[in-house]
Amino acid sequence: MASLKGKTLFITGASRGIGLAIAKRAARDGANIAIAAKTAEPNPKLEGTIHSAAKEIEDAGGAALALECDIRNEDEVQDAVAKTVERFGGIDICVNNASALSLTSIEKTELKRFDLMFAVNTRGTFLTSKTCLPHLKRAENPHILTLSPPLDMHSKWFAGHVAYSIAKYGMSLCVLGLSDELKKDGIAVNALWPRTTIATAAVQNILGGDKLMRMSRTPDIVADAAYLVFAQRAKTFSGHFLIDDTFLAEVGGVRDFEGYRVDKSMPLAPDFFVPAESKPPPGVQIARLSELAQ
Repeated sequence: MASLKGKTLFITGASRGIGLAIAKRAARDGANIAIAAKTAEPNPKLEGTIHSAAKEIEDAGGAALALECDIRNEDEVQDAVAKTVERFGGIDICVNNASALSLTSIEKTELKRFDLMFAVNTRGTFLTSKTCLPHLKRAENPHILTLSPPLDMHSKWFAGHVAYSIAKYGMSLCVLGLSDELKKDGIAVNALWPRTTIATAAVQNILGGDKLMRMSRTPDIVADAAYLVFAQRAKTFSGHFLIDDTFLAEVGGVRDFEGYRVDKSMPLAPDFFVPAESKPPPGVQIARLSELAQ
């Protein structure tokens, strides 16, 4: 598999969770990581800052650039990209990981919350991709990877949290359109989504607390899948909506997924937006909704 040594990744929301896991996986090869995230000071409810993430990346073997950046702000994104290019000489990979989450019904969704999710998820993905684009065009094997789901237009994925679903699928629509638009430039544009819930702050604080954390996989599974995406030839591998374990099994040859589980005594909880026709790899059992309620 091709190494990411010397390659530069611009990752939004990389101060913790999935974004940080992707960064550290690339850092093991000796990659350069631009951490574009808002958290510069410690927060009692959220583990990690851009500075603690930079240390973890450097400890893993990479070079890190901590960038305080709100991807809702065009000037901040442009400044962060410019600083990345000044420090590392270019950008090879853009990872759209930052996302805002609020699972509320239409009656309970304030418009400022709708605007936040759209600004971070959809607009932020578009803006970050657009700003990185001139540099990606000069890269040897350029990739844009967005953490967003397959486009499964089923009402069950919208009812009860319409605002979030619109914003999240907006990220996927960016993938759909850009994969075709940027084909001529040889830039791969793909989406990656976890089959199960992932043990992150969002799961702990918003979705299900300690129990759902124990029913989750670690961010490492998404990081390993992302690393495998980056190894693909950009000119021929684009426009895919990938589910982490299926991609690792079919392309990476992974057969044992037990090491990714937080607690092997607990069933695995399914994530939102995974299409019914997407079946897990052999030997992987996903909990039924009735088990989640117990």
